Amino acid sequence: MRDFYIAHEEDIKAGKTTDVYLIRTRKVLREKGIRRKVFADVTTTSLPNGWKWGVLAGVEEVAKLFEGMPVNVYAMPEGTIFHPYEPVLQIEGYYDDFGIYETALLGMLSQASGIATAALRVKIAANFKPVYSFGIRHMHPAIAPMIDRSAFIGGCDGVSGVLGAEMIGEKAVGTMPHALILTVGDQVKAWRYFDEVVEPEVPRTALVDTLCDEKFEALMAAEALGERLNAIRLDTPSSRRGNFRRIIEEVRWELDLRGYNWVKILVSGGLNEESIVKIADVADAFGVGSAIASAKPIDFSLDTVEVEGKPVTKRGKLSGRKQVYRCEKGHYHRVPADKKLEKCPVCGAKIEPLLKPLIENGEIVAELPKAREIREYVLEQAEKFNLTLD
Repeated sequence: MRDFYIAHEEDIKAGKTTDVYLIRTRKVLREKGIRRKVFADVTTTSLPNGWKWGVLAGVEEVAKLFEGMPVNVYAMPEGTIFHPYEPVLQIEGYYDDFGIYETALLGMLSQASGIATAALRVKIAANFKPVYSFGIRHMHPAIAPMIDRSAFIGGCDGVSGVLGAEMIGEKAVGTMPHALILTVGDQVKAWRYFDEVVEPEVPRTALVDTLCDEKFEALMAAEALGERLNAIRLDTPSSRRGNFRRIIEEVRWELDLRGYNWVKILVSGGLNEESIVKIADVADAFGVGSAIASAKPIDFSLDTVEVEGKPVTKRGKLSGRKQVYRCEKGHYHRVPADKKLEKCPVCGAKIEPLLKPLIENGEIVAELPKAREIREYVLEQAEKFNLTLD
């Protein structure tokens, strides 16, 4: 027996993390000698919470899942902004070769895209000020690196997970826990000990809501560390929070009044896009937990749209191969694959196809960019297409 209820990479590649009816389907097809080439779309008909757009994530893992298999895969580049009813990924091959991987494929895209989308929405809510993902403690540790990567490419400026940060080539970020202050028994000593022991390149951010009023602890931290203090962190519990905006404003006032205007204010504790909108102008940075890490997955489905070259699909879906075009101004167009668009039908601007080869007969043919490159792409789209929370 395993110690933890997790699937290893070899389990996923072997098709063991699938729904059993897919295994039975392959058994039926093979025993009856039915071997047909199909073309399938991955789409969603709606996004969580009425969202109008999503951020595609998980493409790299899908590429690694199908690497070496006799299939062709087409996908939007990871980090692309997409909408309901637009295929974000397509797969072509004999169904009995790839059908058992439907569950893993959808899981990889659905959860990662939900987290990346939530991250970008929080980033927009924060007026693009620094946002840090602190939420892996709310999810199973086995998927912590996936959460951190998805949050980062969605727009977060840093992630707290050690392994997740390492896997995406970044440095983990974080401040200090209340446990440090409580164990030391004195907040000023705890801040000074942190300053003395932790590597100098780590920003000095003092947690200032453990034992006393926030503004008084903020001043104590500023006096104790002086110019070495980079920021103070407000993690005030909801039972003591009251008007959080007023608390932040008071802290800012008292720091500025005494000349500590360089000290930033990082806020955390149960934040989401709605609460951040209300304080985005008075806080300098945001540590966000479950609103990103526990974001609702996007309900992608894999649907056969062509069998042996003939368009066919289930009720409620659109058959046939498709392409999604996007113009420089952000207009999207879903069309039959054989309909080539040269310019945007709406504004006449330059247009490009978004579904591009990812795998050709088992070989990864697309570039798999680093997480930081994907993040830059996501934020570039957000600014260029003026994405909003509405």
